[in-house]
Amino acid sequence: MTQSKLPKPLRHKEQRLQEVLAECGSSLLAYSGGVDSALLAVVAQDVLVDGFAAVLADSPSLPDWEKGEALHFAAQQGFPVRVIRTAEMELGDYRANGLDRCFHCKSELFGLMESIAEAEGFQSLLYGGNLSDRSDHRPGADAARRFNVRAPLEEAGLVKEDIRQLARARGLSVWDRPARACLASRIPHFEEVTEAKLSQVANAENILRGKGFRDYRVRHHGDLARIELGAKEWDRLAEPELREAVMRGIVAQGYLWIALDLKPFISGNLSRAAEELDARGLQLAGKKPSFPTLPTIEEVSQE
Repeated sequence: MTQSKLPKPLRHKEQRLQEVLAECGSSLLAYSGGVDSALLAVVAQDVLVDGFAAVLADSPSLPDWEKGEALHFAAQQGFPVRVIRTAEMELGDYRANGLDRCFHCKSELFGLMESIAEAEGFQSLLYGGNLSDRSDHRPGADAARRFNVRAPLEEAGLVKEDIRQLARARGLSVWDRPARACLASRIPHFEEVTEAKLSQVANAENILRGKGFRDYRVRHHGDLARIELGAKEWDRLAEPELREAVMRGIVAQGYLWIALDLKPFISGNLSRAAEELDARGLQLAGKKPSFPTLPTIEEVSQE
């Protein structure tokens, strides 16, 4: 589909996106290389020209190959990227990995971007939030509001499918890129985030990536690695040689057991699970749920 063949309502949304960006003036964009921020970067470059720069957060929660892909795409499209080292790992609230983990991560990034904007005269901060995000748990959006970071895609009324269509019409290689999230999202909420765990997950997922899988996560449960795959990719893992190679590769990263989740991978599974527990009445405000204490053997024998 070319831009000239886009449905009229989508062309109107694209025009509105350009108008919103023009209103923003010179801008810094939180850029990850995903389809949302990638499309926004390309359109912002068209509208703002020299008054635009992307900012890529570099931290232990970003796999090296994702950083490389993001920088490669930016070079292809010709927009400037500044790689800044973020320090969310130094924040106790981030490492505690509560339901608000993303708030602390994004606050760290947006705070650094705010400092750059103030020093260099950028008028606006942007990020790739879109209208579809409203239906999901997005603490990062709370951080965006705190730092007055605008979401032009959302303001233009664009949902995820609109963004993919626009990216495809522009011939952007990222148009069908699977949803991505930082490596910390693989660690269950209320389990501490550490660099060792992030590295272990990154290496395990790289095994799957190297075998050609596209929709996957490796969830970290101590000595257990729980693999989530898109439903269309389950059949591949049933191949004995491939399954053996995946098993050996992930075990080599320090896991003792490997499990395949029988539910298909959907981005945000861990957050939804935590929210479901919360909805059942467990007290998850910044701490693990408290379960009834079972009696000891001595206590039972005395009854």
